[in-house]
Amino acid sequence: MREAVIVSTARTGLAKAARGGFNMTSNADMLGAAIEQAVKRARCAPEEVEDVVAGCVAASGNVGRAAALLAGLPVTTSGVTVNRACSSGLNAIAIAARYIIDDGCQIAVGCGVDSISFQGGGGGGQSTRITELYPDFWMPMIDTADIVAARYNISRAYQDEYSLRSQKLMAAAQAAGKFKDEIVPVKTKMKKVDKASGTESIVDYVVERDECNRPDTTLEALQALAPVKGPGKFITAGNASQLSDGAAAVVLMEAKEAERRGLQPLGRFRGWAVAGCKPDEMGIGPVFAIPRLLERHGLKIDDIELWELNEAFASQCLYCRDTLGIDPSIYNVNGGSIAIGHPFGMTGARTTGHVLLEGRRRKIKNAVVSMCIGGGMGAAGLFEVYA
Repeated sequence: MREAVIVSTARTGLAKAARGGFNMTSNADMLGAAIEQAVKRARCAPEEVEDVVAGCVAASGNVGRAAALLAGLPVTTSGVTVNRACSSGLNAIAIAARYIIDDGCQIAVGCGVDSISFQGGGGGGQSTRITELYPDFWMPMIDTADIVAARYNISRAYQDEYSLRSQKLMAAAQAAGKFKDEIVPVKTKMKKVDKASGTESIVDYVVERDECNRPDTTLEALQALAPVKGPGKFITAGNASQLSDGAAAVVLMEAKEAERRGLQPLGRFRGWAVAGCKPDEMGIGPVFAIPRLLERHGLKIDDIELWELNEAFASQCLYCRDTLGIDPSIYNVNGGSIAIGHPFGMTGARTTGHVLLEGRRRKIKNAVVSMCIGGGMGAAGLFEVYA
């Protein structure tokens, strides 16, 4: 039986949207840098990569193909772009894995990217028929997060306490160098705006670390933030994921091929599942996707030793964690998107690489990556970690 293993991972640092180091860098340029380094770390020749599957939400054209060429892969390597909103990076890895398991491919890249600064296209308008059938389909995600908080009694205080946890865990992990094996420095041009005069300038810049987190965050500061949607609401700039830019990639290889090359994989892709839910509470999607995934593999919540469940908003990830009964001590252990940032199409690829590296440090076996999805869905991926 064929198996797909992950032999390498690489990503950029995450930069603040509009104000950070990638505010003039395209999706394809960011992703090309991540793919190039991931392929080098996999110790395979560029021409041996058969396909690049890229997750991207704010896409302009086929980012997967463009990034493959920018990464130095030859014209014989193909590329495709998929969009399942915030699960796009994880979906891309699942597609690449299935290409290896089911269709005979030996080496493929699964990856993800998004630039909120430099979207360049996308959209396509809103269907009036879907609006008639499901009036909440196009509801902004921040509104769905407020609904989840109110509907399921997730208090503002609980959300702020969790958000502080994310910032502190991420800061501690960053200080301990836990992200250094993931991040590849990327040279770029950045637009700077002088706050006083409004004068713009273009400067050389290197994104070499995650830049979105606020390690000096306090609970008092979080509590002082006004809800974005006004009094009586819950979501603030402090308890939601940050708008950010970044890219991540993993190289997948057929297990026997990796063995033949003497490689030590980070882990094995075991499967993934998706599930739908009401559009107006899209944030609780993992509550339906995770049980479906685990049931298909004969596992229970307690069999999973490490979790990465995307922090789109504190309200929804707290509801998912508590409803599923996940142990907080093995959940988003180095912080999540509230601190790190959330380039929509990138996050699933980033969290996959991270959970495998962190799982290896902890010498565990079973890990799950999950997230909610705009429009009312959830996704979850199961990985076996090779310690």
